[in-house]
Amino acid sequence: MLDKPALEIMQPAWSKIVPANVDALMTLRAGGVSSGPFGDKTGVGGFNVGQYVGDVPFCVNMNRNLASQLVPTDPKWLKQTHGTVVVDAETAEAEVEADAATAVTPGVVCVVQTADCLPLLLAEKNGRAVAAVHASWKSLAAGIIQKTVARLRERLGDESAQMVAWMGPRIGDEDFEVGVDVLDAMKATLPEAEVAFKAKDDGKYLASLATLALQALAQVGVEASDVVDAKRSTFANDELFYSYRRDGVTGRHATMIWMKE
Repeated sequence: MLDKPALEIMQPAWSKIVPANVDALMTLRAGGVSSGPFGDKTGVGGFNVGQYVGDVPFCVNMNRNLASQLVPTDPKWLKQTHGTVVVDAETAEAEVEADAATAVTPGVVCVVQTADCLPLLLAEKNGRAVAAVHASWKSLAAGIIQKTVARLRERLGDESAQMVAWMGPRIGDEDFEVGVDVLDAMKATLPEAEVAFKAKDDGKYLASLATLALQALAQVGVEASDVVDAKRSTFANDELFYSYRRDGVTGRHATMIWMKE
């Protein structure tokens, strides 16, 4: 009889900049009940929380229940569309179509799901608000980060509110091959986007989601010194992470943030 893999999580190493009342975590690949491509590296005990990736619904629900036990209240799960809809987690309906959620109420948990896309967490410097962002290349190019920061400031009634950010594991700079269409889309909203792209001999590019996210954050006044980068590639580490680019059919991680009561 096989032992169930231990539940694994990652916590942002941003204690030097984040307010003391803000907590966050990201689930990793092992520790759940999914199997096959949604399992851990050995094909069992996977912690997939993605509802729309082909996994057995019962297993996904079990994994989501496990995730809920790690946080103060049930996370406000989104149905992500690679768009720019930002919702308020306090009033969001279950599985609402959106790619970012904000909260100004202690105990309310914002969550996004990723498997190569960039999970970005935001916290207001005085601990008054938090947000989770699903920064796929499409949503990033369309301004999801800027829109989320704007919504946080709007909810606080403070246009000068300052944010800190954590960039979680995502597909690495040497792993994310894209076409010129992605470069053109980024340049439409990020004038200096080209520095995030390294040309290859075949006309393709290697793109850095982290560099692009830093540019988007800078546009809304978030300094690089207020951003912590996990510097982990989901594509390059099949022990810890699911990766859509690497495996095709795969699971999703949950990245969650909340203010403590």
